[in-house]
Amino acid sequence: MAIGWFYLSSYALSLLGVMCIILTVYWMQLWHGGFAWDGSILMFNYHPVFMVAGSVVIYSAASLVYRLPRSWLGPKLPWKIGHAVLHLLAFVLTVLGLVVVFQFHSHRRTTNLYSLHSWLGIVTVFLFACQWFLGFVVFLLPWVPVWLRGLLKPIHVFFGAIILSLSVASVISGINEKLFFSLNNDTQPYSSLPSEAIFANSTGMLVVVFGLLVLYILLVSSWKRPEPGILSEGQPLLRDGE
Repeated sequence: MAIGWFYLSSYALSLLGVMCIILTVYWMQLWHGGFAWDGSILMFNYHPVFMVAGSVVIYSAASLVYRLPRSWLGPKLPWKIGHAVLHLLAFVLTVLGLVVVFQFHSHRRTTNLYSLHSWLGIVTVFLFACQWFLGFVVFLLPWVPVWLRGLLKPIHVFFGAIILSLSVASVISGINEKLFFSLNNDTQPYSSLPSEAIFANSTGMLVVVFGLLVLYILLVSSWKRPEPGILSEGQPLLRDGE
């Protein structure tokens, strides 16, 4: 029962994550002319797509690797590598999201990092970089003592959830900022709630729901990888279901 509920939740979450990415692409394609790598506004359109895909969806997938019941059996190293690689992919996409913004601003001679959204985003990326580097050094390299890993693991897990929360907050503030910029005319003001505003707001709410579900799965004790010799109530059900 427990393992079935876990996989059902995982499949629903995967579908929700893919929908977040597709809806963001559709928003940029339908209302903002699509994509181009030429320094124009079309280049900026990559920014929300990379951020939703990298800092939220793929980041979440990497965070949930150790919740897979199959990761509980056998050597842990392959799962550590998968966890690190997925986070690296998320980080690369996130950095690309920053690159397109800085190049677009440079082309338009616009000041960088002036808004609350940009401050929140750059802090999130900085924490993400620190988290990945320290995670690689402490948990993947073999010469770090076990006691140090045990000491730093709760901190690593805590900041993982914090970074995801900040990523979702950055995406939501970015959607709001984009709408304020694009719907600032008298014909279709943001306050009149045109179709683009409804669509983008709904996409933002979907991102929030996705983030909350990921955090819920991360917090459910029976879905956590058990420490050697320790099983919480409900975890034997997952082990027996393998």
